[in-house]
Amino acid sequence: MERMRRTLSADELVALTVPKVEAFLTPPEREVLGTGHIRFRVNVPVVITIIRDASLGDEPFWLRWREFRPTGFKTQLSSREFDAWEKSFPAGEIGLGVHNLSGRGTHYLVLLRPQQSGKTVRVSQLYPGHLRVAPFVAGVEPYIDRDIRLASVPPELEGQLLIRTEVGSEEDAQLVSVFSKTQHPARDRPEHVVLTWSDDPRTTQAIQWRTSRTVKRGVIRYQPKSAGTVLQDSTARLQRATTSTLSTPTLVNDPLIHRHTAVLTRLKPGTTYVYSVGDGSAGGWTAPVEFTTAPEGAVPFSFVYMGDAQNGLDQWGILLRNAFAARPDAAFYLMAGDLVNRGAERWDWDSFFENSKNVFDRRQLVPAIGNHECQGGEPRLYLEQFALPRNGPRGLTPERAYAFEYSNAKFIILDSNVDPAKQTRWLEQQLANTRATWKFVSYHHPAYSSSGNRDNLALRNAWTPIFDKYHVDLALQGHDHAYLRTYPMRGQQRVQDPKDGTIYIISVSGTKFYDQSKHDYTEVGFTKVPTYQVLDIHIHGNKLVYRAHDLDGKVRDEFVIEK
Repeated sequence: MERMRRTLSADELVALTVPKVEAFLTPPEREVLGTGHIRFRVNVPVVITIIRDASLGDEPFWLRWREFRPTGFKTQLSSREFDAWEKSFPAGEIGLGVHNLSGRGTHYLVLLRPQQSGKTVRVSQLYPGHLRVAPFVAGVEPYIDRDIRLASVPPELEGQLLIRTEVGSEEDAQLVSVFSKTQHPARDRPEHVVLTWSDDPRTTQAIQWRTSRTVKRGVIRYQPKSAGTVLQDSTARLQRATTSTLSTPTLVNDPLIHRHTAVLTRLKPGTTYVYSVGDGSAGGWTAPVEFTTAPEGAVPFSFVYMGDAQNGLDQWGILLRNAFAARPDAAFYLMAGDLVNRGAERWDWDSFFENSKNVFDRRQLVPAIGNHECQGGEPRLYLEQFALPRNGPRGLTPERAYAFEYSNAKFIILDSNVDPAKQTRWLEQQLANTRATWKFVSYHHPAYSSSGNRDNLALRNAWTPIFDKYHVDLALQGHDHAYLRTYPMRGQQRVQDPKDGTIYIISVSGTKFYDQSKHDYTEVGFTKVPTYQVLDIHIHGNKLVYRAHDLDGKVRDEFVIEK
């Protein structure tokens, strides 16, 4: 990538294709990309079969280059068509290449069988070291990082030795569609102002925004609204922001910008403040807008919950603004992951912030991490652009999971992209040590899936018993791109009353939709409809009113819980 950046123009980088990248590779680069992705030793001569996503066409390039031959065999695995490529290898070390150069498709599978019948294949020195081997039989999990089991396998391949690969490495060598241009390059004027909480919502407020890198300084001025809506030097308080450089080298027309973050402290609970941000110069301020701190005690409140925005962010922006116009009383917005589609590419985040203008600078955003924020392995841009509470589990990167209280409700944000067992002790501590009337958890991958070929078993087994023990009221989820609300669930079984179990919800707010399967736990389900959900918490009678609205504001689902 460094060599391409030095050699090619911005337009050439954006227009790269697989053939152009292949032609650009040097012999050493071709060797590494064609042999260095997976390595292992075998004790006997073997035939290796690569089961490849047939939609990839000529990819990966190394199959033909290394003289693997197509067998003509095709099969369906997890609703995709795969074909087979074979080559014989002697005993000893074997190296296989990258998934592809485009980052598309489902990662290939590796099967081994002995060349001589009666021999047993043993694999050693497997690299990467977290890969595993297993017999290729019905019920096998082909990937180490997904709770996906194959209900059946082709009889022709049954019993061979499978190297379980990793879905997360599909984009390891992506060189096509990596370089990009943003439609919203940063300017000198402050923009993309977003409110989050990084500490106590009653007395603190985090505010972040961006400018071009020529602006070296960020300042916020603010005052209680009771002092007036005009910010005067005599009444407004000033606070310097922390300014950092956000680097995205693959963004060819705007690779460096400045992010400014200010955390206001010693605020008064339940108080509306007027604020603006700028560089401190007389003409550098944004127009004044307002935020409100969380109340001191238990008061009625409402909040909005949304699932995956991810695709069609311009249409998601319309839904968001409709929600804001319909329910300006909603205190904050909770999003259950996959805020964007390309989490490692700033142009997608630029679109997200552009389409949330005039909402998230007035109402706090409470985000959870989705798998698309983890594009490339780590949610770097997510963590660098949001100031969030750092009170999550020990051993987990701060801000990936966190908790806070608002009025008489406890909110726990979990990270379903990492081992759920690493968060169980902290989760139980958070639930055990609260006196909140209402308990909400939010995370991305659902405990009860909407789809028929997804099942997050490890997550369900790790977290739902704790939800049962402390009676979590609602689990607010995303990922499956179809609306689903379960019956109240306890012990992974349906119960009659929400007082006795947890309701699990999946929502989607963007334009990407999946088909939905029938499940015995589904009380309400539909697809191809983006929604936002408003949750109203009533203090008198301890009542929760839930409504899911579509783009036109029509109520698509509703229920009431009374305690």
